[in-house]
Amino acid sequence: MIRKIFLHTFAALSCLVLCSVAAYSQDGELIEGVAKYENGDLAGAKKIFSEIAENYPDYDAAHYYLGLIHIYENEAELAEAQLSLAVELDPENFWYRQRLAALYSVTGQQDRAIECYEQILVDFPKKSDVYFELVELYTATGRYDEALARLDDAQAVFGVTEAMAIFRFRLLMMQKKSEEAVKSLEEYNKQYSSPYVLSTLGDFSMADYEDEKALAYYDEALDLDSEFAPAMIGKAEVYRMTRRYREYFPQLEKYITSESVPVEGKTEYLNALIDQSDPKFVVSFLPQIDSCVNAYFRQYPTDTTVVATTASYYYRTSRTEEGKDLFRMAAHINPKSFGRTYTWLYALMNTGDWEELATAAAEARKDFPEYGADLLMMEGVAYDGLEQDEKIIDVCQTILRQYPKDSSAVYRAYSTMGDTYYSMGDSKNAFKAYEKSLKVNPDNIYVLNNYAYYLSVQGKNLKKAYQMSKKTIEAEPENATYLDTFGWILYLQGKSLEAKPFFKTAMRNGGNDSVVIMDHYAEVLYSLKEYDLAFVYWNKALLKNKGEIPDLESKVKARKAAIKK
Repeated sequence: MIRKIFLHTFAALSCLVLCSVAAYSQDGELIEGVAKYENGDLAGAKKIFSEIAENYPDYDAAHYYLGLIHIYENEAELAEAQLSLAVELDPENFWYRQRLAALYSVTGQQDRAIECYEQILVDFPKKSDVYFELVELYTATGRYDEALARLDDAQAVFGVTEAMAIFRFRLLMMQKKSEEAVKSLEEYNKQYSSPYVLSTLGDFSMADYEDEKALAYYDEALDLDSEFAPAMIGKAEVYRMTRRYREYFPQLEKYITSESVPVEGKTEYLNALIDQSDPKFVVSFLPQIDSCVNAYFRQYPTDTTVVATTASYYYRTSRTEEGKDLFRMAAHINPKSFGRTYTWLYALMNTGDWEELATAAAEARKDFPEYGADLLMMEGVAYDGLEQDEKIIDVCQTILRQYPKDSSAVYRAYSTMGDTYYSMGDSKNAFKAYEKSLKVNPDNIYVLNNYAYYLSVQGKNLKKAYQMSKKTIEAEPENATYLDTFGWILYLQGKSLEAKPFFKTAMRNGGNDSVVIMDHYAEVLYSLKEYDLAFVYWNKALLKNKGEIPDLESKVKARKAAIKK
Protein backbone atom coordinates (compact mmCIF):
# COMPACT_ATOMS: atom_id res chain seq x y z
CA MET A 1 0.00 0.00 0.00
CA ILE A 2 2.84 2.39 0.85
CA ARG A 3 4.51 1.94 -2.51
CA LYS A 4 1.66 3.20 -4.65
CA ILE A 5 1.06 6.56 -3.00
CA PHE A 6 3.97 8.25 -4.75
CA LEU A 7 3.53 6.99 -8.29
CA HIS A 8 1.05 9.58 -9.54
CA THR A 9 3.40 12.54 -8.87
CA PHE A 10 6.65 10.82 -9.70
CA ALA A 11 7.23 12.28 -13.14
CA ALA A 12 6.74 15.86 -11.93
CA LEU A 13 8.94 15.32 -8.90
CA SER A 14 11.73 13.86 -10.98
CA CYS A 15 11.80 16.89 -13.26
CA LEU A 16 11.83 19.33 -10.37
CA VAL A 17 14.64 17.59 -8.54
CA LEU A 18 16.70 17.14 -11.69
CA CYS A 19 16.47 20.85 -12.44
CA SER A 20 17.78 21.70 -8.99
CA VAL A 21 20.74 19.33 -9.09
CA ALA A 22 21.96 19.34 -12.67
CA ALA A 23 24.57 21.98 -11.88
CA TYR A 24 25.80 20.05 -8.87
CA SER A 25 26.31 16.66 -10.51
CA GLN A 26 28.81 17.47 -13.20
CA ASP A 27 29.76 13.84 -13.71
CA GLY A 28 26.15 12.82 -14.16
CA GLU A 29 26.01 10.46 -11.16
CA LEU A 30 22.77 11.85 -9.82
CA ILE A 31 21.16 11.97 -13.25
CA GLU A 32 22.20 8.35 -13.77
CA GLY A 33 20.67 7.41 -10.41
CA VAL A 34 17.37 9.11 -11.27
CA ALA A 35 17.32 7.37 -14.66
CA LYS A 36 17.82 3.99 -13.01
CA TYR A 37 15.08 4.78 -10.51
CA GLU A 38 12.63 5.75 -13.25
CA ASN A 39 13.45 2.56 -15.18
CA GLY A 40 12.77 0.37 -12.15
CA ASP A 41 16.41 -0.46 -11.39
CA LEU A 42 16.05 0.27 -7.68
CA ALA A 43 19.17 -1.63 -6.67
CA GLY A 44 21.31 0.35 -9.10
CA ALA A 45 19.72 3.65 -8.12
CA LYS A 46 20.08 2.87 -4.42
CA LYS A 47 23.78 2.20 -4.84
CA ILE A 48 24.36 5.52 -6.59
CA PHE A 49 22.30 7.61 -4.16
CA SER A 50 23.91 5.89 -1.16
CA GLU A 51 27.39 6.74 -2.47
CA ILE A 52 26.36 10.36 -3.05
CA ALA A 53 24.82 10.62 0.42
CA GLU A 54 27.95 9.14 1.98
CA ASN A 55 30.31 11.47 0.11
CA TYR A 56 28.08 14.53 0.37
CA PRO A 57 25.92 14.03 3.50
CA ASP A 58 24.28 17.47 3.12
CA TYR A 59 22.96 16.70 -0.33
CA ASP A 60 19.17 16.67 0.13
CA ALA A 61 18.12 15.14 -3.20
CA ALA A 62 20.09 11.93 -2.56
CA HIS A 63 18.32 11.47 0.77
CA TYR A 64 14.97 12.20 -0.85
CA TYR A 65 15.43 9.49 -3.49
CA LEU A 66 16.72 7.03 -0.92
CA GLY A 67 13.50 7.70 1.00
CA LEU A 68 11.42 6.90 -2.09
CA ILE A 69 13.38 3.69 -2.68
CA HIS A 70 12.82 2.58 0.91
CA ILE A 71 9.11 3.15 0.38
CA TYR A 72 9.16 0.82 -2.61
CA GLU A 73 10.97 -1.72 -0.46
CA ASN A 74 8.34 -1.41 2.31
CA GLU A 75 10.94 -0.09 4.75
CA ALA A 76 8.86 2.65 6.33
CA GLU A 77 11.26 3.56 9.17
CA LEU A 78 14.22 3.94 6.83
CA ALA A 79 12.07 5.94 4.41
CA GLU A 80 10.98 8.26 7.22
CA ALA A 81 14.58 8.82 8.33
CA GLN A 82 15.77 9.72 4.81
CA LEU A 83 12.80 11.97 3.99
CA SER A 84 13.10 13.73 7.36
CA LEU A 85 16.76 14.42 6.62
CA ALA A 86 15.88 15.79 3.16
CA VAL A 87 13.31 18.14 4.75
CA GLU A 88 15.81 19.23 7.39
CA LEU A 89 18.38 20.05 4.70
CA ASP A 90 15.89 21.90 2.49
CA PRO A 91 12.87 22.94 4.59
CA GLU A 92 11.47 25.11 1.79
CA ASN A 93 11.03 22.18 -0.63
CA PHE A 94 7.30 21.49 -0.94
CA TRP A 95 7.72 18.02 -2.44
CA TYR A 96 10.01 16.79 0.33
CA ARG A 97 7.57 17.92 3.00
CA GLN A 98 4.52 16.63 1.16
CA ARG A 99 6.04 13.17 0.67
CA LEU A 100 7.01 12.99 4.34
CA ALA A 101 3.47 13.98 5.39
CA ALA A 102 2.01 11.34 3.05
CA LEU A 103 4.33 8.73 4.56
CA TYR A 104 3.14 9.63 8.06
CA SER A 105 -0.45 9.26 6.86
CA VAL A 106 -0.08 5.81 5.31
CA THR A 107 1.91 4.48 8.26
CA GLY A 108 -0.82 5.37 10.74
CA GLN A 109 0.87 8.46 12.19
CA GLN A 110 -2.12 10.72 11.60
CA ASP A 111 -1.22 13.35 14.20
CA ARG A 112 2.25 13.84 12.74
CA ALA A 113 0.78 13.92 9.23
CA ILE A 114 -1.70 16.60 10.29
CA GLU A 115 1.03 18.67 11.91
CA CYS A 116 3.17 18.37 8.79
CA TYR A 117 0.35 19.32 6.39
CA GLU A 118 -0.70 22.27 8.58
CA GLN A 119 2.87 23.62 8.46
CA ILE A 120 2.96 23.11 4.69
CA LEU A 121 -0.27 25.07 4.34
CA VAL A 122 1.24 28.06 6.10
CA ASP A 123 3.99 28.25 3.49
CA PHE A 124 1.97 27.04 0.48
CA PRO A 125 -1.63 28.31 0.96
CA LYS A 126 -2.52 27.76 -2.70
CA LYS A 127 -1.89 24.00 -2.75
CA SER A 128 -5.41 22.57 -3.02
CA ASP A 129 -4.33 18.97 -2.40
CA VAL A 130 -3.09 19.87 1.07
CA TYR A 131 -6.51 21.15 2.14
CA PHE A 132 -8.19 17.94 1.11
CA GLU A 133 -5.50 15.76 2.68
CA LEU A 134 -6.20 17.58 5.94
CA VAL A 135 -9.97 17.25 5.54
CA GLU A 136 -9.59 13.48 5.07
CA LEU A 137 -7.18 13.14 8.00
CA TYR A 138 -9.38 15.13 10.35
CA THR A 139 -12.38 13.08 9.22
CA ALA A 140 -10.53 9.78 9.70
CA THR A 141 -9.61 10.80 13.25
CA GLY A 142 -13.14 11.95 14.10
CA ARG A 143 -12.24 15.65 14.26
CA TYR A 144 -15.20 16.74 12.16
CA ASP A 145 -15.27 20.40 13.18
CA GLU A 146 -11.65 20.82 12.13
CA ALA A 147 -12.38 18.99 8.87
CA LEU A 148 -15.24 21.42 8.19
CA ALA A 149 -13.02 24.37 9.04
CA ARG A 150 -10.41 23.27 6.52
CA LEU A 151 -13.17 22.71 3.96
CA ASP A 152 -14.31 26.30 4.57
CA ASP A 153 -10.73 27.49 4.04
CA ALA A 154 -10.47 25.60 0.75
CA GLN A 155 -13.79 27.01 -0.39
CA ALA A 156 -12.63 30.55 0.45
CA VAL A 157 -9.47 30.10 -1.61
CA PHE A 158 -10.74 28.08 -4.58
CA GLY A 159 -14.49 28.59 -4.56
CA VAL A 160 -17.18 26.01 -3.94
CA THR A 161 -17.20 22.81 -6.02
CA GLU A 162 -19.55 19.86 -6.27
CA ALA A 163 -16.99 17.65 -4.53
CA MET A 164 -16.75 20.12 -1.64
CA ALA A 165 -20.53 20.29 -1.33
CA ILE A 166 -20.83 16.49 -1.16
CA PHE A 167 -17.96 16.22 1.32
CA ARG A 168 -19.59 18.85 3.54
CA PHE A 169 -22.88 16.95 3.38
CA ARG A 170 -21.18 13.72 4.46
CA LEU A 171 -19.27 15.40 7.27
CA LEU A 172 -22.44 16.95 8.65
CA MET A 173 -24.20 13.59 8.40
CA MET A 174 -21.37 12.02 10.37
CA GLN A 175 -22.10 14.59 13.07
CA LYS A 176 -25.78 13.65 12.89
CA LYS A 177 -26.65 17.15 11.67
CA SER A 178 -28.97 15.91 8.95
CA GLU A 179 -31.05 19.10 8.62
CA GLU A 180 -27.93 21.24 8.21
CA ALA A 181 -26.48 18.68 5.80
CA VAL A 182 -29.55 18.72 3.56
CA LYS A 183 -29.75 22.49 3.70
CA SER A 184 -26.11 22.79 2.58
CA LEU A 185 -26.82 20.69 -0.52
CA GLU A 186 -30.02 22.53 -1.29
CA GLU A 187 -28.14 25.86 -1.12
CA TYR A 188 -25.50 24.54 -3.48
CA ASN A 189 -28.14 23.25 -5.87
CA LYS A 190 -29.89 26.63 -5.99
CA GLN A 191 -26.71 28.13 -7.43
CA TYR A 192 -25.37 25.33 -9.61
CA SER A 193 -28.11 22.68 -10.26
CA SER A 194 -26.12 19.46 -10.04
CA PRO A 195 -27.65 16.05 -10.97
CA TYR A 196 -25.25 14.41 -8.52
CA VAL A 197 -26.29 16.67 -5.67
CA LEU A 198 -29.97 16.20 -6.51
CA SER A 199 -29.55 12.42 -6.59
CA THR A 200 -27.76 12.54 -3.24
CA LEU A 201 -30.72 14.48 -1.83
CA GLY A 202 -33.03 11.90 -3.38
CA ASP A 203 -31.11 9.05 -1.76
CA PHE A 204 -31.31 10.79 1.62
CA SER A 205 -35.05 11.40 1.25
CA MET A 206 -35.68 7.78 0.26
CA ALA A 207 -33.69 6.55 3.27
CA ASP A 208 -35.82 8.88 5.39
CA TYR A 209 -39.03 7.34 3.90
CA GLU A 210 -39.95 10.58 2.11
CA ASP A 211 -40.71 8.80 -1.14
CA GLU A 212 -42.48 11.60 -3.01
CA LYS A 213 -39.77 14.06 -2.08
CA ALA A 214 -37.16 11.59 -3.31
CA LEU A 215 -38.99 11.21 -6.62
CA ALA A 216 -39.09 14.98 -7.02
CA TYR A 217 -35.32 15.21 -6.55
CA TYR A 218 -34.67 12.35 -8.98
CA ASP A 219 -36.97 13.88 -11.58
CA GLU A 220 -35.21 17.23 -11.24
CA ALA A 221 -31.87 15.49 -11.71
CA LEU A 222 -33.18 13.70 -14.80
CA ASP A 223 -34.46 16.97 -16.22
CA LEU A 224 -30.86 18.14 -16.15
CA ASP A 225 -29.44 14.85 -17.45
CA SER A 226 -31.95 12.25 -18.63
CA GLU A 227 -29.27 9.53 -18.59
CA PHE A 228 -27.85 10.22 -15.13
CA ALA A 229 -27.50 6.69 -13.73
CA PRO A 230 -27.87 7.34 -9.96
CA ALA A 231 -31.11 9.25 -10.57
CA MET A 232 -32.48 6.58 -12.91
CA ILE A 233 -31.87 3.73 -10.51
CA GLY A 234 -32.88 5.83 -7.51
CA LYS A 235 -36.23 6.54 -9.13
CA ALA A 236 -36.66 2.85 -9.93
CA GLU A 237 -35.90 1.94 -6.31
CA VAL A 238 -38.56 4.33 -5.02
CA TYR A 239 -41.10 2.58 -7.23
CA ARG A 240 -39.90 -0.84 -6.09
CA MET A 241 -39.90 0.01 -2.39
CA THR A 242 -43.42 1.45 -2.65
CA ARG A 243 -44.59 -1.54 -4.72
CA ARG A 244 -45.47 0.56 -7.74
CA TYR A 245 -44.38 -2.23 -10.03
CA ARG A 246 -46.13 -0.94 -13.16
CA GLU A 247 -43.80 2.03 -12.99
CA TYR A 248 -40.83 0.17 -11.58
CA PHE A 249 -40.14 -2.26 -14.41
CA PRO A 250 -40.26 0.31 -17.26
CA GLN A 251 -37.91 2.53 -15.24
CA LEU A 252 -35.61 -0.44 -14.57
CA GLU A 253 -35.54 -1.36 -18.25
CA LYS A 254 -34.68 2.25 -19.09
CA TYR A 255 -31.72 2.00 -16.72
CA ILE A 256 -30.69 -1.39 -18.11
CA THR A 257 -30.77 -0.25 -21.74
CA SER A 258 -29.13 3.14 -21.18
CA GLU A 259 -25.86 3.52 -23.06
CA SER A 260 -24.51 5.87 -20.41
CA VAL A 261 -24.77 3.38 -17.53
CA PRO A 262 -21.61 1.25 -17.16
CA VAL A 263 -22.18 -2.46 -17.65
CA GLU A 264 -20.68 -3.09 -14.20
CA GLY A 265 -23.48 -1.06 -12.59
CA LYS A 266 -26.17 -2.98 -14.44
CA THR A 267 -24.58 -6.30 -13.54
CA GLU A 268 -24.30 -5.41 -9.87
CA TYR A 269 -27.91 -4.25 -9.68
CA LEU A 270 -29.38 -7.28 -11.42
CA ASN A 271 -27.39 -9.67 -9.23
CA ALA A 272 -28.55 -7.84 -6.10
CA LEU A 273 -32.15 -7.82 -7.31
CA ILE A 274 -32.21 -11.59 -7.76
CA ASP A 275 -30.09 -12.48 -4.71
CA GLN A 276 -31.75 -10.20 -2.19
CA SER A 277 -35.37 -10.20 -3.30
CA ASP A 278 -38.04 -12.39 -1.81
CA PRO A 279 -38.32 -15.50 -4.05
CA LYS A 280 -42.04 -14.82 -4.32
CA PHE A 281 -41.24 -11.45 -5.89
CA VAL A 282 -39.09 -13.08 -8.57
CA VAL A 283 -41.73 -15.72 -9.31
CA SER A 284 -44.56 -13.18 -9.42
CA PHE A 285 -42.77 -10.88 -11.84
CA LEU A 286 -40.75 -13.40 -13.81
CA PRO A 287 -41.82 -12.11 -17.28
CA GLN A 288 -40.91 -8.53 -16.37
CA ILE A 289 -37.54 -9.52 -14.92
CA ASP A 290 -36.94 -11.74 -17.95
CA SER A 291 -37.54 -8.73 -20.18
CA CYS A 292 -34.93 -6.65 -18.32
CA VAL A 293 -32.36 -9.44 -18.19
CA ASN A 294 -32.83 -10.27 -21.87
CA ALA A 295 -32.49 -6.59 -22.81
CA TYR A 296 -29.25 -6.50 -20.83
CA PHE A 297 -28.04 -9.63 -22.63
CA ARG A 298 -28.97 -8.32 -26.09
CA GLN A 299 -27.02 -5.14 -25.40
CA TYR A 300 -23.77 -6.98 -24.57
CA PRO A 301 -24.01 -10.38 -26.29
CA THR A 302 -20.24 -10.87 -26.39
CA ASP A 303 -19.42 -9.69 -22.87
CA THR A 304 -18.60 -12.83 -20.92
CA THR A 305 -19.60 -11.28 -17.60
CA VAL A 306 -23.01 -10.35 -18.99
CA VAL A 307 -23.48 -13.79 -20.53
CA ALA A 308 -22.48 -15.49 -17.29
CA THR A 309 -24.77 -13.21 -15.24
CA THR A 310 -27.68 -14.01 -17.55
CA ALA A 311 -26.84 -17.71 -17.30
CA SER A 312 -26.81 -17.50 -13.50
CA TYR A 313 -30.20 -15.80 -13.57
CA TYR A 314 -31.73 -18.63 -15.58
CA TYR A 315 -30.08 -21.14 -13.30
CA ARG A 316 -31.44 -19.46 -10.19
CA THR A 317 -34.91 -19.40 -11.70
CA SER A 318 -34.87 -23.18 -12.34
CA ARG A 319 -34.26 -22.97 -16.09
CA THR A 320 -31.08 -24.95 -16.02
CA GLU A 321 -30.97 -25.90 -19.70
CA GLU A 322 -31.04 -22.24 -20.78
CA GLY A 323 -28.45 -21.43 -18.12
CA LYS A 324 -26.20 -24.27 -19.22
CA ASP A 325 -26.28 -23.12 -22.84
CA LEU A 326 -25.38 -19.58 -21.84
CA PHE A 327 -22.51 -20.78 -19.68
CA ARG A 328 -21.26 -22.72 -22.70
CA MET A 329 -21.52 -19.53 -24.76
CA ALA A 330 -19.52 -17.55 -22.18
CA ALA A 331 -16.80 -20.20 -22.22
CA HIS A 332 -16.62 -20.19 -26.02
CA ILE A 333 -16.58 -16.38 -26.24
CA ASN A 334 -13.53 -16.29 -24.01
CA PRO A 335 -11.79 -19.64 -24.53
CA LYS A 336 -8.73 -18.45 -22.61
CA SER A 337 -10.68 -17.92 -19.39
CA PHE A 338 -10.44 -20.94 -17.12
CA GLY A 339 -13.05 -19.42 -14.83
CA ARG A 340 -15.64 -19.34 -17.61
CA THR A 341 -14.76 -22.85 -18.74
CA TYR A 342 -14.96 -24.25 -15.21
CA THR A 343 -18.32 -22.56 -14.64
CA TRP A 344 -19.65 -24.21 -17.78
CA LEU A 345 -18.35 -27.59 -16.60
CA TYR A 346 -19.99 -26.99 -13.23
CA ALA A 347 -23.25 -26.22 -15.01
CA LEU A 348 -22.99 -29.51 -16.91
CA MET A 349 -22.45 -31.29 -13.61
CA ASN A 350 -25.55 -29.64 -12.09
CA THR A 351 -27.70 -30.58 -15.07
CA GLY A 352 -26.40 -34.16 -15.04
CA ASP A 353 -25.05 -34.03 -18.60
CA TRP A 354 -22.42 -36.61 -17.76
CA GLU A 355 -21.34 -37.57 -21.27
CA GLU A 356 -20.84 -33.95 -22.31
CA LEU A 357 -19.08 -33.20 -19.02
CA ALA A 358 -16.59 -36.02 -19.51
CA THR A 359 -15.82 -34.88 -23.05
CA ALA A 360 -15.65 -31.17 -22.20
CA ALA A 361 -13.40 -31.72 -19.16
CA ALA A 362 -11.00 -33.82 -21.25
CA GLU A 363 -10.90 -31.11 -23.94
CA ALA A 364 -10.34 -28.41 -21.32
CA ARG A 365 -7.22 -30.23 -20.09
CA LYS A 366 -5.60 -29.50 -23.45
CA ASP A 367 -6.29 -25.76 -23.12
CA PHE A 368 -5.55 -25.46 -19.41
CA PRO A 369 -2.82 -27.98 -18.54
CA GLU A 370 -1.99 -26.03 -15.37
CA TYR A 371 -5.43 -27.05 -14.01
CA GLY A 372 -5.09 -30.64 -15.15
CA ALA A 373 -5.67 -32.22 -11.73
CA ASP A 374 -8.90 -30.29 -11.14
CA LEU A 375 -10.19 -31.11 -14.61
CA LEU A 376 -9.37 -34.78 -14.16
CA MET A 377 -11.40 -34.71 -10.96
CA MET A 378 -14.26 -33.20 -12.95
CA GLU A 379 -13.95 -36.09 -15.40
CA GLY A 380 -14.15 -38.43 -12.43
CA VAL A 381 -17.40 -36.75 -11.38
CA ALA A 382 -18.78 -37.39 -14.86
CA TYR A 383 -17.85 -41.06 -14.72
CA ASP A 384 -19.42 -41.31 -11.29
CA GLY A 385 -22.64 -39.95 -12.77
CA LEU A 386 -22.36 -42.52 -15.56
CA GLU A 387 -21.68 -45.24 -12.94
CA GLN A 388 -18.43 -46.18 -14.66
CA ASP A 389 -16.34 -47.14 -11.64
CA GLU A 390 -13.39 -48.51 -13.60
CA LYS A 391 -12.97 -45.19 -15.41
CA ILE A 392 -13.05 -43.34 -12.07
CA ILE A 393 -10.18 -45.51 -10.87
CA ASP A 394 -8.29 -44.82 -14.13
CA VAL A 395 -8.75 -41.06 -13.66
CA CYS A 396 -7.45 -41.22 -10.09
CA GLN A 397 -4.43 -43.26 -11.11
CA THR A 398 -3.69 -40.72 -13.86
CA ILE A 399 -3.74 -37.96 -11.25
CA LEU A 400 -1.32 -39.91 -9.05
CA ARG A 401 1.05 -40.47 -11.98
CA GLN A 402 0.96 -36.94 -13.39
CA TYR A 403 0.70 -34.87 -10.20
CA PRO A 404 2.58 -36.78 -7.49
CA LYS A 405 3.76 -33.56 -5.81
CA ASP A 406 0.33 -31.95 -5.66
CA SER A 407 -0.70 -33.03 -2.16
CA SER A 408 -4.25 -31.75 -2.53
CA ALA A 409 -4.78 -33.69 -5.77
CA VAL A 410 -3.12 -36.80 -4.34
CA TYR A 411 -5.23 -37.07 -1.19
CA ARG A 412 -8.41 -36.34 -3.16
CA ALA A 413 -7.51 -39.03 -5.69
CA TYR A 414 -6.91 -41.63 -2.97
CA SER A 415 -10.11 -40.57 -1.21
CA THR A 416 -12.12 -40.99 -4.40
CA MET A 417 -10.49 -44.35 -5.05
CA GLY A 418 -11.46 -45.45 -1.55
CA ASP A 419 -15.12 -44.50 -2.10
CA THR A 420 -15.16 -46.12 -5.53
CA TYR A 421 -13.49 -49.36 -4.50
CA TYR A 422 -15.95 -49.69 -1.62
CA SER A 423 -18.92 -49.18 -3.95
CA MET A 424 -17.43 -51.95 -6.12
CA GLY A 425 -17.37 -54.27 -3.10
CA ASP A 426 -13.57 -54.17 -2.82
CA SER A 427 -13.18 -53.09 0.81
CA LYS A 428 -9.57 -54.22 0.98
CA ASN A 429 -8.40 -51.78 -1.71
CA ALA A 430 -10.82 -49.16 -0.40
CA PHE A 431 -9.22 -49.20 3.03
CA LYS A 432 -5.72 -49.13 1.51
CA ALA A 433 -6.68 -46.05 -0.48
CA TYR A 434 -8.10 -44.33 2.61
CA GLU A 435 -4.90 -45.07 4.51
CA LYS A 436 -2.83 -43.47 1.73
CA SER A 437 -5.12 -40.45 1.64
CA LEU A 438 -4.79 -39.95 5.39
CA LYS A 439 -1.01 -40.17 5.18
CA VAL A 440 -1.10 -37.09 2.96
CA ASN A 441 -3.85 -35.30 4.88
CA PRO A 442 -4.47 -36.93 8.28
CA ASP A 443 -7.16 -34.41 9.25
CA ASN A 444 -9.45 -34.78 6.25
CA ILE A 445 -12.76 -35.30 8.02
CA TYR A 446 -14.54 -36.55 4.91
CA VAL A 447 -12.12 -39.47 4.60
CA LEU A 448 -12.06 -40.04 8.35
CA ASN A 449 -15.84 -40.30 8.43
CA ASN A 450 -16.20 -42.62 5.44
CA TYR A 451 -13.36 -44.88 6.55
CA ALA A 452 -14.76 -45.06 10.11
CA TYR A 453 -18.29 -45.74 8.90
CA TYR A 454 -17.28 -48.51 6.51
CA LEU A 455 -15.23 -50.16 9.25
CA SER A 456 -18.30 -50.04 11.51
CA VAL A 457 -20.50 -51.54 8.80
CA GLN A 458 -18.12 -54.48 8.64
CA GLY A 459 -17.73 -54.56 12.41
CA LYS A 460 -13.95 -54.29 12.05
CA ASN A 461 -11.46 -52.40 14.18
CA LEU A 462 -14.07 -50.38 16.06
CA LYS A 463 -11.45 -48.76 18.27
CA LYS A 464 -9.75 -47.28 15.23
CA ALA A 465 -13.13 -46.30 13.78
CA TYR A 466 -14.01 -44.59 17.07
CA GLN A 467 -10.81 -42.50 17.08
CA MET A 468 -11.28 -41.41 13.48
CA SER A 469 -14.95 -40.58 13.94
CA LYS A 470 -14.23 -38.64 17.11
CA LYS A 471 -12.08 -36.24 15.11
CA THR A 472 -14.94 -35.53 12.74
CA ILE A 473 -17.44 -34.51 15.41
CA GLU A 474 -14.81 -32.40 17.15
CA ALA A 475 -14.32 -30.56 13.87
CA GLU A 476 -18.05 -30.31 13.02
CA PRO A 477 -20.12 -30.98 16.13
CA GLU A 478 -23.43 -30.34 14.39
CA ASN A 479 -22.90 -32.38 11.23
CA ALA A 480 -25.67 -34.99 11.25
CA THR A 481 -23.75 -37.45 9.08
CA TYR A 482 -20.68 -37.40 11.30
CA LEU A 483 -22.79 -37.60 14.46
CA ASP A 484 -24.56 -40.65 13.02
CA THR A 485 -21.26 -42.42 12.35
CA PHE A 486 -19.95 -41.70 15.84
CA GLY A 487 -23.21 -42.66 17.52
CA TRP A 488 -23.43 -45.87 15.51
CA ILE A 489 -19.90 -46.88 16.48
CA LEU A 490 -20.77 -46.32 20.15
CA TYR A 491 -23.85 -48.49 19.69
CA LEU A 492 -21.79 -51.27 18.13
CA GLN A 493 -19.45 -51.05 21.10
CA GLY A 494 -22.43 -51.67 23.39
CA LYS A 495 -22.68 -48.03 24.51
CA SER A 496 -26.25 -47.22 23.52
CA LEU A 497 -26.79 -44.78 26.37
CA GLU A 498 -23.71 -42.80 25.32
CA ALA A 499 -24.80 -42.94 21.69
CA LYS A 500 -28.29 -41.51 22.28
CA PRO A 501 -27.39 -37.80 22.77
CA PHE A 502 -25.35 -37.80 19.57
CA PHE A 503 -28.36 -39.04 17.63
CA LYS A 504 -30.58 -36.45 19.30
CA THR A 505 -28.21 -33.74 18.11
CA ALA A 506 -28.19 -35.29 14.65
CA MET A 507 -32.01 -35.15 14.59
CA ARG A 508 -31.90 -31.42 15.35
CA ASN A 509 -29.50 -30.87 12.47
CA GLY A 510 -31.19 -32.61 9.56
CA GLY A 511 -31.08 -36.25 10.60
CA ASN A 512 -34.85 -36.52 10.08
CA ASP A 513 -34.19 -36.33 6.34
CA SER A 514 -32.01 -39.45 6.31
CA VAL A 515 -33.51 -42.94 6.30
CA VAL A 516 -30.23 -44.45 7.49
CA ILE A 517 -29.80 -42.04 10.42
CA MET A 518 -33.39 -42.54 11.58
CA ASP A 519 -32.96 -46.34 11.35
CA HIS A 520 -29.78 -46.17 13.40
CA TYR A 521 -31.42 -43.98 16.03
CA ALA A 522 -34.38 -46.36 16.20
CA GLU A 523 -31.99 -49.27 16.79
CA VAL A 524 -30.34 -47.37 19.65
CA LEU A 525 -33.72 -46.54 21.21
CA TYR A 526 -34.86 -50.14 20.77
CA SER A 527 -31.77 -51.41 22.56
CA LEU A 528 -32.59 -49.03 25.43
CA LYS A 529 -36.15 -50.46 25.50
CA GLU A 530 -37.62 -47.11 24.44
CA TYR A 531 -39.85 -49.02 22.06
CA ASP A 532 -42.54 -46.42 21.34
CA LEU A 533 -40.04 -43.76 20.31
CA ALA A 534 -38.03 -46.33 18.36
CA PHE A 535 -41.05 -47.22 16.23
CA VAL A 536 -41.84 -43.52 15.72
CA TYR A 537 -38.50 -43.17 13.93
CA TRP A 538 -38.83 -46.48 12.12
CA ASN A 539 -42.22 -45.43 10.80
CA LYS A 540 -40.75 -42.14 9.60
CA ALA A 541 -37.93 -44.05 7.94
CA LEU A 542 -40.39 -46.40 6.22
CA LEU A 543 -42.25 -43.45 4.71
CA LYS A 544 -39.02 -41.98 3.30
CA ASN A 545 -37.33 -45.23 2.31
CA LYS A 546 -36.76 -45.39 -1.45
CA GLY A 547 -34.49 -48.38 -1.49
CA GLU A 548 -31.72 -47.04 0.75
CA ILE A 549 -32.42 -49.92 3.18
CA PRO A 550 -33.91 -52.78 1.09
CA ASP A 551 -35.00 -54.98 4.01
CA LEU A 552 -36.20 -52.19 6.30
CA GLU A 553 -39.86 -53.20 6.30
CA SER A 554 -39.17 -56.85 7.18
CA LYS A 555 -36.72 -55.80 9.89
CA VAL A 556 -39.26 -53.48 11.54
CA LYS A 557 -41.87 -56.27 11.48
CA ALA A 558 -39.38 -58.61 13.14
CA ARG A 559 -38.62 -56.04 15.83
CA LYS A 560 -42.33 -55.63 16.53
CA ALA A 561 -42.82 -59.38 16.72
CA ALA A 562 -39.92 -59.72 19.12
CA ILE A 563 -41.65 -57.51 21.67
CA LYS A 564 -45.10 -58.85 20.68
CA LYS A 565 -46.37 -55.52 19.41
